Amino acid sequence: MLEIYVDGASAGNPGLSGIGIFIKGEGQSLQISEAIGQSDNHTAEFIAMIRGLQEAQRLGSTFVSVRSDSKIVVASIEKRHAKHFKELVAQVLELVDSFELFFIKWVPSDQNRAADNLARQGIQKNKH
Repeated sequence: MLEIYVDGASAGNPGLSGIGIFIKGEGQSLQISEAIGQSDNHTAEFIAMIRGLQEAQRLGSTFVSVRSDSKIVVASIEKRHAKHFKELVAQVLELVDSFELFFIKWVPSDQNRAADNLARQGIQKNKH
């Protein structure tokens, strides 16, 4: 099983944003930090989730456990519905349904530091 920690960060809301993904398990240990341009924080969180799941697919994993400190992302995926982020949730659910087993759990920010640091690095990459 892959454990995936995801986070999005914005310098301003909206503002320059980045995503961070930390993946471990199945012999993998990956750190992804990417700039995503202008975004609000919630959108950045959903983009981080999408990117993390895409990476899990690329790695060929069928068992995925995701951790996020975004309550709106976790709740939207658990309910399979969102009021304001319908398109992003639809993209996430399409990816989720491609896995044999999928788990998601909300974690407090202090348990998501690796992904948070990577997301903050992603913000800086917008400036280069």
